Amino acid sequence: MKRGKVVKSTGLWYNVEAEDGKIFKCRIKGKFKLNGLRVTNPVAVGDDVDFYIENELEDSGMIKKILPRTNYIVRESPRRAHHLHLIASNVDQALLFSTIREPNLKQGFIDRFLLMTEPFDLPAIIIFNKSDLYQEGDMNVFEYLKELYEDIGYTVVLTSAVNGEGLEELKTLLKDKITLVGGHSGVGKSTVINSLQPQLDIYTQEISNFSGKGQHTTTFAEMHPLTFGGYIIDTPGIKMLSFINMEPANVSHYFREIFQHSSGCKYSNCIHVNEPNCAVKEAVEAGKISELRYINYTSILQDIKEQNHWERNMEL
Repeated sequence: MKRGKVVKSTGLWYNVEAEDGKIFKCRIKGKFKLNGLRVTNPVAVGDDVDFYIENELEDSGMIKKILPRTNYIVRESPRRAHHLHLIASNVDQALLFSTIREPNLKQGFIDRFLLMTEPFDLPAIIIFNKSDLYQEGDMNVFEYLKELYEDIGYTVVLTSAVNGEGLEELKTLLKDKITLVGGHSGVGKSTVINSLQPQLDIYTQEISNFSGKGQHTTTFAEMHPLTFGGYIIDTPGIKMLSFINMEPANVSHYFREIFQHSSGCKYSNCIHVNEPNCAVKEAVEAGKISELRYINYTSILQDIKEQNHWERNMEL
């Protein structure tokens, strides 16, 4: 029996790096579950596993056991409705790439991404990329969002692979950490990663001039070593995030500023939508909580309620 770390997922097969650095192509033996949730892939990049060799000549093996995880990141499966897909495990921090333009900003996606990282108190860094394209209005939007997210404890960095802005700061943040890297397709994460670590040569593709949308350039999650220390886990371009593994009452716990103000609500089970004497709604009206964040919060609540309604109907 050998021990190793999963460094790439390709669906049915997993690349496992043994303790001596050798890579084995492995399958799964038996069934693995994730806290009773429906998952399409029981093994994630970043998992520490025990495996045995099936074929020495082909460097193939079988995963026998998944070691306990310190954390894991999930999203809705892109192929099976109402199932979850494991993105990565045992990470130190998450890096979200976004842009103000090309493609245009999707601010709601930022809050949905952060809702994936908060349950494990996973530090999150928000990257606003392609700064070389920003006009004065774009910079005003950036400064507003930078202040918004830094005020609630997130790190925000402005970057450009074209002029090098922010790349040294980003390099320092990545050093000696295992970092999950995510974002919509087309936001330039692969280009920035290649600028920091050219020998990786992660595949990139330009934005479609016709649609203005990014193409999916990363097919499977993969872990890459960094020569200056640490690892990145590059993930497929994510179109959307939903939270079928959550209840409405959970969501306010993971919006930091909403949770902070919720202690002042009259009712302990307040979800801060229609309840009277709600300290959170009062804070929104007073400008102490961003109305933008609050709108995203209520949108996520609605998605979860609709999902729970579907689940109950399926059980009948």
